[in-house]
Amino acid sequence: MSDAPGHQAGRSARPDPSTGGHEVLRAVRPGAARPGSANPAAHLHPAARLEDAFDRRVAAVMRRRGWTLRIEPYAGYGGPGWVRVFARTLLAAPEVGDEDLPGAGAAAQAGAPTATAVRGWRSFATAQVAGAELEIRVGGRTHHVRTDRGGYLDVRLESDLEPGWHDVGLRSTSGAEASAPVHVISPDVRWGLVSDVDDTVVVTRLPRMFVAAWNTLVRHENAREPVPGMAGLYARLLGGRTDIPVVYLSTGAWNAAPAVGRFLRRFGYPAGPMLLTDWGPTNTGWFRSGREHKLSQLRRLMDEFPQIRWVLVGDDGQHDPQIYASAAAHRPAHVRAVLIRQLTFAEHVLAHGLPAPAPETVRAEHRAVHDGIAVLQGADGYELLRAVQAAGIVLD
Repeated sequence: MSDAPGHQAGRSARPDPSTGGHEVLRAVRPGAARPGSANPAAHLHPAARLEDAFDRRVAAVMRRRGWTLRIEPYAGYGGPGWVRVFARTLLAAPEVGDEDLPGAGAAAQAGAPTATAVRGWRSFATAQVAGAELEIRVGGRTHHVRTDRGGYLDVRLESDLEPGWHDVGLRSTSGAEASAPVHVISPDVRWGLVSDVDDTVVVTRLPRMFVAAWNTLVRHENAREPVPGMAGLYARLLGGRTDIPVVYLSTGAWNAAPAVGRFLRRFGYPAGPMLLTDWGPTNTGWFRSGREHKLSQLRRLMDEFPQIRWVLVGDDGQHDPQIYASAAAHRPAHVRAVLIRQLTFAEHVLAHGLPAPAPETVRAEHRAVHDGIAVLQGADGYELLRAVQAAGIVLD
């Protein structure tokens, strides 16, 4: 998923004889000058055009084999008068039941009982459908949107929903249906929690790609390791309040979101939407910047909820301290504290090849402290909780 919405409302698709009468699915990826424009390919990087050509061939083959369009919903959020809805359109084999689809874990992000666990590779055994038209029902309002060139939907829509968790209905022109949970935040809420995922709440040992691939694609999600004490830390910070927003911000792929959601629910982490990324070529290059993704999403949250001060939680294995320090420097009034989980010697070596935090990580932590923001560190959730209690940080 990208940092900008990838949709176009109210555009009709025309049947194309070369596709067997199916809709012409225009390929659009967020970042183009005009998403959904008549000639989006003119704005695309060559890598993106190659990816689109490959995707179209795969989709055509899968359709001939009887694969059908499905909607994979993700949890979203919103405020008074609006909601941000996330979803993806894809093709799946007809013998694959809804409970085995990658999106089976979406409800777990909203706190529902966890779905049956599946291995992560199932989340990637699908074919994306670009430019699919969707009807979205938000309370008493109906909107018509179109997915981007990766099949993703990230759109802000007008809403009449009250604060709390709600289900938003999604329906494709082919009749596929899904329900995406959204958390509407009350304007009276003053606190929020943003949490990294990899090596902050779940041990993934990124970016050592062989280990990450094994954890994501092969290893059973029930066998994934939670970071000790982090769920308890979050529970104590929230104090039983369900109105405080919790957002999981990661550079991981959207394909893995449902499996991560089921993991979080299984190990007692609070409900909340995820802000993830779409791996692969972008409109302007071969890869998107995970660091820029995190920073832009943080700034967007601070713009959308100017009354909220956030507790930012991450680890010192990658760029979380630098990202959080940058966000705090630009919006110090929006940051309550920064909590950093300290990786072990072995985890640091796996993460970036050094036995200790990188020098720029240490400098970033010092910058945040100088800006008057509490920066607390601990090897796990238990140590961080003691530091939080000693600092008197409560979200009430």
